[in-house]
Amino acid sequence: MKMKNALTVVAAVAAAMFAQATFAQASAPESRAEVKAETKAANKKGEITKPGEGVAPMEKTTRKSTKTKAERKAETRAAAKAHKLAPAGEAGPAAEPSKGPVANRAEVKAETKAANKKGEITKPGEGPDAPKK
Repeated sequence: MKMKNALTVVAAVAAAMFAQATFAQASAPESRAEVKAETKAANKKGEITKPGEGVAPMEKTTRKSTKTKAERKAETRAAAKAHKLAPAGEAGPAAEPSKGPVANRAEVKAETKAANKKGEITKPGEGPDAPKK
């Protein structure tokens, strides 16, 4: 029984190696001459972006800091002592409060109960994304 299992494993490994070699041979890279010919043809068709006509590189900022490193550090220490620094990860803009109508819990429960009585609420498992049986 062990010999049969060993032969099966050897056959599987051999098949995998053969398949890999066949795939590698089928997807061999093009030669340098083929790539040059393709580039020349694309250039004649106007498919290659001409020099200087591509997307402009982003410009570097020219502003220089007016403060020294020591001055910036001192300001940060002073702000920390005055508890004016935002906690790490929370320094983004404040979220705007919602502008929609505000309903209290009792109102929402009453609306849900009325919709359920009218049959407007989809039963569990019957929605559009319900799994097929």
